Amino acid sequence: MNYDFKWQLVLSGKYADWLIDGLIMTLKISAVSLVLSLLLGTVIAVMRMSRVRPLVWLSAAYTEFFRNTPLLVQIYFWYFGSDPLFPEAIKGWLYNTDFEFASGVIALTVYTSAFIAEEIRSGVFSIPKTQLEASRATGLSFIQAQRYVILPQAFRIIIPPLISQALNLIKNSSLCMTIGVMELTYMARQIESYTFRGFEAFTVSTLMYLCLSLVVSLCITQYNRRFLRTVKH
Repeated sequence: MNYDFKWQLVLSGKYADWLIDGLIMTLKISAVSLVLSLLLGTVIAVMRMSRVRPLVWLSAAYTEFFRNTPLLVQIYFWYFGSDPLFPEAIKGWLYNTDFEFASGVIALTVYTSAFIAEEIRSGVFSIPKTQLEASRATGLSFIQAQRYVILPQAFRIIIPPLISQALNLIKNSSLCMTIGVMELTYMARQIESYTFRGFEAFTVSTLMYLCLSLVVSLCITQYNRRFLRTVKH
């Protein structure tokens, strides 16, 4: 091989700062999207488990639509095609702040929340139905029973798959580079454009993604060990 590797070019100076800035943006967009996905996914799951038919149909259509359409298409839709959906006041605020970031957050949120809603439903179904019936018998409404009795138990059960969804979200955030979000993959692409050192730039960015994934995987492993230990006792 006659290729002259120049790792120092990527690992020092302004290009290293670019990668760090990209990593921070990846963490930022992933964290915001994850929090919103958990909130929205919980709402969708509760709607689908209710006895109000329109809510059940709406939540079912939501989960099936967003789970079965490509995330990249959804990102493009929210960035290029969502203009007619927002009132002028909201559009003005988005364009004056960071429309690329907002579009990426919306796309990641609605996509991930559809999967999280199904994870929450599976967790709720693992709880004996008698607990819901007993909660209703004490005078709690359906929403109160879900909030105070069922969902806290369900979330404890589905922590591992939720962490897996967080891992998927971090990796999916790389697609936001296509609309100009300056996350880690975007910065690696910029370094390649300026230096023609694509191997070094994308190798370093890949290792940074790998480190993030390993940290999340470690969290899953540690939780599983503690959870199994708690169950045994």
